[in-house]
Amino acid sequence: MLRFIHQQRGRQVGKDPLRDLLETPPRLSPAYFYDALGARLFNAITELDEYYPTRLERSILHEQAAAIARSTGQGHTMVDLGAGNCEKAMLMLDHLQPEQYVAIDIAGEFLQNALRSVKVVFPGLQITGVIGDFAAGLDWPAELACCRPLFFYPGSSIGNFSPTEACDLLGSLARICDQSDEGQGDLLIGIDLLKSPALMQAAYDDALGVTASFNLNMLRHLNRITGSNFDVHKFRHQAHFNVDQRRMEMWLTSTCTQRIDWPDNHRVLREGESILTECSYKYTPQTFHKLLQASGFCLVQQWFDASEGFLICHARRVGPAHEA
Repeated sequence: MLRFIHQQRGRQVGKDPLRDLLETPPRLSPAYFYDALGARLFNAITELDEYYPTRLERSILHEQAAAIARSTGQGHTMVDLGAGNCEKAMLMLDHLQPEQYVAIDIAGEFLQNALRSVKVVFPGLQITGVIGDFAAGLDWPAELACCRPLFFYPGSSIGNFSPTEACDLLGSLARICDQSDEGQGDLLIGIDLLKSPALMQAAYDDALGVTASFNLNMLRHLNRITGSNFDVHKFRHQAHFNVDQRRMEMWLTSTCTQRIDWPDNHRVLREGESILTECSYKYTPQTFHKLLQASGFCLVQQWFDASEGFLICHARRVGPAHEA
């Protein structure tokens, strides 16, 4: 069975998607990267030589799939957060043997096409696509049973949240585990580790300019859904490592003084003024272990790639009713 559920939670219907453009510095939510074109551009980024996270994580999944399955067990409800093209889940489905596969992504059309491909390869698997943004925390769809959830969150996307926001998001997953049929659950999560600033810089500012196109496409997407008048030709992509915050940052810098209009509001950007579009926090194993603990999960096992630049953690949430 293949079905789709639409959720509206994350974007808070009625809120202005451009409200943070009025802040200092101006900001845009990275949720708006992912229209159909944005999803395809991100897939292209993951194939670039400079973009090491996908390559390193994929090597762990290939080499450690059996060990990961022994650690997590089988028969879960596998919940793929930010599923994208479902490629990484496809690497694990044979090993994890889930009872059902739930894929969640904000790019609805892209997710639907990806899940049709998954269904061809795994025709007997119960598959549900949930189209929505879980950035503000995940609400479990009432239409779905929730038995032994295994949250699969690859790609180091947890780094797109501040440590406080990341703790809140993981805490929402812990609460779903508590409320599940068995009162417990698991988390399998990928983390990009702190490394050379030059290596990280190249991953967010590639020579071919694919990341620049991905960043600029957000403006095109916002024009379509808000009626704004961003001119992509008047912005340039910039990326740098913020040493104090231990995060990569992506910005769109105005190349001239310009006025951005959208219904009932506007913002004047001066030449050289920049809009923050994405942050990607980098962790050490120790700092990420602390984040897991603070959000209610206990580390069970972890796996590194050969260069020790990427980490996959298996963590478990055991609710109070099941604690020894």
